[in-house]
Amino acid sequence: MTAVSEQVSMAGALNRALGDALADDPTVLVFGEDVGALGGVFRVTDGLAARFGEQRVFDTPLAESGIVGTAIGMAMNGLRPVVEMQFDAFAYPAFEQITSHLAKLRNRTRGRVSLPVVIRVPYGGGIGGVEHHCDSSEAYYTHTPGLRVVTPGTPDDAYRLLRDSIASPDPVIFLEPKRRYWAKGALPSPAGSGSIGFDRALVRRAGRDVTLIAYGPMVATALETAEAAAEEGWDVEVVDLRSLSPFDDETVCASVVKTGRAVVVHEASGFGGYGAEVVARVTERCFHHLHAPVLRVTGFDIPYPPPKLEEHHLPGVDRILDAIARLQWDDEVVGSYRA
Repeated sequence: MTAVSEQVSMAGALNRALGDALADDPTVLVFGEDVGALGGVFRVTDGLAARFGEQRVFDTPLAESGIVGTAIGMAMNGLRPVVEMQFDAFAYPAFEQITSHLAKLRNRTRGRVSLPVVIRVPYGGGIGGVEHHCDSSEAYYTHTPGLRVVTPGTPDDAYRLLRDSIASPDPVIFLEPKRRYWAKGALPSPAGSGSIGFDRALVRRAGRDVTLIAYGPMVATALETAEAAAEEGWDVEVVDLRSLSPFDDETVCASVVKTGRAVVVHEASGFGGYGAEVVARVTERCFHHLHAPVLRVTGFDIPYPPPKLEEHHLPGVDRILDAIARLQWDDEVVGSYRA
């Protein structure tokens, strides 16, 4: 087993992953808006410019399309760029570069050209951000073939997934849950990619009654809900997806087959959201094992609200417990969903 070292924040784990990647591979570059001397608005790149120099860690103009376009050109010529979109909604000016070029070039060249680009995107709510500073855009990226989309729920995973993303020959959208930047957790020692597959989900808590499927910022909320549910006599299993695309059907479906019930949780709005795909996959593969419909607990179908209303918009323990209660366990309740 891997020994456990000191407690670090998720931001600290990401910083260490970037520093180790820069030290290990001279083709790795880190750039974006204010990532150099300032160390990024969330200080994820703090100290890296001083350690590795402005040729390898540097600031760019405020032009997201230009940042990603530059990264594509660098990757075509043998480099491994890691770029930062300062906030989730700031990434949209680069969307055409991402979907039309970054995601398609390997297919277009029949595999002759790979683009090992990592695009780091702080995403989600929970920080009281104003408009354009809190968004959940994961479904845009997962709907785009040719992109890997991953998101950590713990500091340990932040390190592992970022190192694996930088090493990947495929372009990766690396979604960082900004509300979890300061949450601390154990980082393995020696730090490095572990035995957990880059595209594998992970059972964070075993249970027998219902499966909570979550990712990124909602992993901690799902675990908190599972503890609260235990007081009600419900034994909840929590599955952290980690990789949104590709999707780990095997791990997710093994859990749902065991419990017979499932709830999918995410911050993004429900209609057309990522959870709809998860529900469809689980229903198609586990239909004969389900004792109740698969439910979703999501943000409301509105733009992210002002900071003072954010706590009502984001899924919390009470809303998730309510969904679990709706799945209970007798034929009369289940039949009401079929009526």
